[in-house]
Amino acid sequence: MLASLLSGDKYALISILLSLPVILFALSFHEAAHGYVAYKLGDKTARNLGRLTLNPLKHLDPIGTLAMLIFGYGWAKPVPINTRNFDNPRKGMALTGIAGPVSNFILGLVSCVIYSALDVFYTYSYMGGKDENFLMVIEILALMFQISALLNFGLMAFNLIPVPPFDGSRFFYIFLPSKWYFAVMKHERTIMIVVLVGFLALSRVGLSPISFISGGLFNLITEPLTELGIKLVFGV
Repeated sequence: MLASLLSGDKYALISILLSLPVILFALSFHEAAHGYVAYKLGDKTARNLGRLTLNPLKHLDPIGTLAMLIFGYGWAKPVPINTRNFDNPRKGMALTGIAGPVSNFILGLVSCVIYSALDVFYTYSYMGGKDENFLMVIEILALMFQISALLNFGLMAFNLIPVPPFDGSRFFYIFLPSKWYFAVMKHERTIMIVVLVGFLALSRVGLSPISFISGGLFNLITEPLTELGIKLVFGV
């Protein structure tokens, strides 16, 4: 019921205002997850630099944040990792790399659950004749968690790209022979620029694979959860 309401122009400005704090939290959580896993694996670099925090000022990259706001995917200031502190450097880098996307999937999943609960509550309140102001509060809360789910799933998908310097490459590197690994590492910056330009071009023509993935995951999770909630509350 809420999906059709939130997709209109009524909340366009509010969506933009809600997106900024959601983005800052998603990026901060993502980077803190990298640092925390590295710390648990023996590398204290991120902790010593104060990066094991959700304070966005410690993680903020202005261009990456702006890209996230405009395109739905972006980046923060990378957490420094010293692989020499890992017992197994390649395995340690793989685990710290995958921690970021996993953290965003968890945030996206939690956001979907809360969104579905709000959707059911909205239906219950609407049927119960609650006033428009009360319903509007629910709509805005649901919108915030919808944005959170979409942005976190988008950030997850973007960072799982298996090419450097994205997090997915750190995980897939573990399967590469050493000579290939170092050869790819030499061209990280060039590969990143090519990928970013490619995604920007796709976004300009409305073919963003990141939006497709994030929207698909959101619908896949929220629709059955909302239907289950409606059945439990209304017995239908």
